[in-house]
Amino acid sequence: MTAERAAPAVAAPEAPAVVREAPAAPAAVVVREAPAAPAAVVPPAAPVAKTAVPDKPAKAAAEAKLYGSRTLGQWIKLVLLLAVGAVAAAGILVLAARGVTTLPGVPEFLKRYPGEYSLPDTAEAGFPWWAQWAHFFNIFLMVLIIRSGYQVRTQQKPPAFWTPKRGGKKISINLWLHQSLDILWLANGLIFAVLLFASGRWVRIVPTSWELFPNALSALLQYMTLDWPLETGWVNYNSLQQLMYFLVVFIAAPVAAITGARMSEFWPKNAKTLNKAYPVEAARAVHFPTMLFFVLFILVHVFLVFATGALRNLNHMFGGTDVVNWVGFWLFAAAIAVTVAGWYAARPLVLAPVAKLFGPVSSR
Repeated sequence: MTAERAAPAVAAPEAPAVVREAPAAPAAVVVREAPAAPAAVVPPAAPVAKTAVPDKPAKAAAEAKLYGSRTLGQWIKLVLLLAVGAVAAAGILVLAARGVTTLPGVPEFLKRYPGEYSLPDTAEAGFPWWAQWAHFFNIFLMVLIIRSGYQVRTQQKPPAFWTPKRGGKKISINLWLHQSLDILWLANGLIFAVLLFASGRWVRIVPTSWELFPNALSALLQYMTLDWPLETGWVNYNSLQQLMYFLVVFIAAPVAAITGARMSEFWPKNAKTLNKAYPVEAARAVHFPTMLFFVLFILVHVFLVFATGALRNLNHMFGGTDVVNWVGFWLFAAAIAVTVAGWYAARPLVLAPVAKLFGPVSSR
């Protein structure tokens, strides 16, 4: 009895050892190397995909050339959007202005103030030759001044630099062009102003009556309703024209000159009292909006010249006559061609030889 019970005590531990060691072999096989095979094959393919994918975006980015902060397509979309918005706003203004003309007292106001007042008897009609030439030079210089001023404001890396012969701070060739054009523009304006007052024709653009203001308001209302005021520019401007020409010649031009001089290299940098009284930050804050005023004035002015009788108006300032023919138009076309040629000539290849006459030019 004792022997029979002792036998199981010895056999019991052996049974698990013999019977259940078999699953241990599959456990060693279960640590399969099969998944490792795909892992070894995938890495070579991955770098090929990574190097091939960026090629197309890089090529597309190279083709999308930026003009300022936008591509050409984006600029076109922006211009179209602004044009649609401008047309819609103009339509609203026209309807609103026509509604104003129906209000009580407005028709009587328009009848009392037709848009212009009589000039002194000494005023001469027409445009002398010096006024025609000053007008042409003003167009040519203003276009290039606006272009060079915009380049100075936005260009990060100038294409060349200029240094005065007598020593001084090195400046970009675009700033040299801008300041040189400013000097010519001021000289042209000074000659025009001297001849204007010497000939007595100043009464054409300098207000001589307080009736200017109600007549200017009347003319503005007539423009807004698209019922243009009577154009007699050969003899007398309407009051709104006179007011705008006075602002351009005697207000905006001097402001542009004074603020531009403060920012130029000609300004005395060591005059502490003067610089404190007239800080350069104030000049910068006024100079750029003044340029925008000139741009807006030019756009509106050109539009009205063509919208209110193009051939006659162009003959006034370019042909020197009050007849309706194509002489003034072709002279205007020639003036525009010269201005466009000046626009494309204002680049370092052409500017550098001229700038070298007044100081050395370098690439850095």
